[in-house]
Amino acid sequence: MSFRKILPALLLATAFSAPAADDVDVTRLTQRLAAVETDPQFNTFAAYERLQAHQAITALAEASNRNRGPALYLAERRVQIAEISTRSQAAQREVDRLDRERSELLIEASRRDAELARAENERLRLQAQMQAEEAERLRVQAEADAAAMADVETALKGVAGAQSARLNAAREREAALARQEAELMTGGKLPASKRDSRGEVFTLAKDSFAAGKAGLSSGATTTVNTLAAYVQASQTGTVKVEAQAGDAKLAQRRAEAVRDAMVAAGVARSRIQVAGRSGKSDRVEAIVTSK
Repeated sequence: MSFRKILPALLLATAFSAPAADDVDVTRLTQRLAAVETDPQFNTFAAYERLQAHQAITALAEASNRNRGPALYLAERRVQIAEISTRSQAAQREVDRLDRERSELLIEASRRDAELARAENERLRLQAQMQAEEAERLRVQAEADAAAMADVETALKGVAGAQSARLNAAREREAALARQEAELMTGGKLPASKRDSRGEVFTLAKDSFAAGKAGLSSGATTTVNTLAAYVQASQTGTVKVEAQAGDAKLAQRRAEAVRDAMVAAGVARSRIQVAGRSGKSDRVEAIVTSK
């Protein structure tokens, strides 16, 4: 029989043969140790530490008055070590058990994931096969309808071209009327403009700002008021004011000055965006976009 199996029996025998109960310290320490050894959760752990505690208690019981102090200290420490060791080892065993359960759960989860992956791969394969068959059917159908569709597309292009031309002409007439209305209302003139991918771009005259200044000249103020009236008359979407100057901060202030003048003329501030950047030449543009 192994020492590990014999030792708990020896410890219990030692506990029952403890010194007389009239020694309060011996009784107290013996009871503490017995509480560990009679608890089925702990009595299989820290056998060596518990044996040392029994020996220390026995030594305390047999100690003379002169040696009682060190013997009591040693017995206290040995019992405490036995208590801590049993609980630590019990906790470690529980940790080990939980680790094993976790590993088993991970393995089971991996197995299930693999089964799900195989089922998903099969589903995707069947889906891809059905999609390929449907695509082939549609291709054949498309080829059968190609000749008829060509005639229809030709007719539609003609109609769309005519409609686009009429729409552009209507927009030009609307813009021209809005320009006339704005200029009549303010007594000013709109700056030169052009259309590009951004929208209708108005470029303010170079003398709209004094050199190094961000304030609008009187003539530029009238021009901006006319531009604001045009934006309102044409019911456009948004306005983006882009300014360029040798100093980016100056350019930003100029763009903001144009915006503030347009807001004062009645354009909603939320419809106006501003941007300033540095560049070799001074330029301020107001880009008007349609809704």
